[in-house]
Amino acid sequence: MINDIKKDAESRMKKSVEALHGNLNKIRTGRAHSSILDAVTVDYYGSQVPLNQVANINTEDARTLSVVPWEQSMVPKVEKAIMTSDLGLNPSTAGNNIRVPMPMLTEETRKGYIKQARAEAEHARVAVRNVRRDANGDIKSLLKEKEISEDEQHQAEEAIQKLTDKYIAEIDKTLELKEQDLMQI
Repeated sequence: MINDIKKDAESRMKKSVEALHGNLNKIRTGRAHSSILDAVTVDYYGSQVPLNQVANINTEDARTLSVVPWEQSMVPKVEKAIMTSDLGLNPSTAGNNIRVPMPMLTEETRKGYIKQARAEAEHARVAVRNVRRDANGDIKSLLKEKEISEDEQHQAEEAIQKLTDKYIAEIDKTLELKEQDLMQI
């Protein structure tokens, strides 16, 4: 029973860290990478679909993305979707190819993005701590039902705390790397 609680806690903590990675990828840096456009959706025959389902997205160089819709009729819709997204990008079209240059980040926008990254990291830390709280609550309920001893309870809570410390450290390391990435010119 205790092992099941530990496994569940670890998988939920791992998912929190993965969600953080996904959220940090949406925060753009000065360099181009296709995951910046993951949040963009396009009107495709009446339904909103992710951009990567209607077009190829490639990195042309360090500062430019290339978006090539699979259908010629989708070019204006894709261009409009990129423009109206809250990413602050200004695409230009040449035939079928849509080029998306990454604007230089100012010091002010860098600080704003760092603030956003720190908020995302804090949300991930809170999620990990909530998992710890839930796991410890499950362990305490097992103790109340006399299914485990107090020694087993203490050992299990220590193991859950070690897991928590491990994932919080991973979140801090991820945040530090993102901050370094954002401050690079």
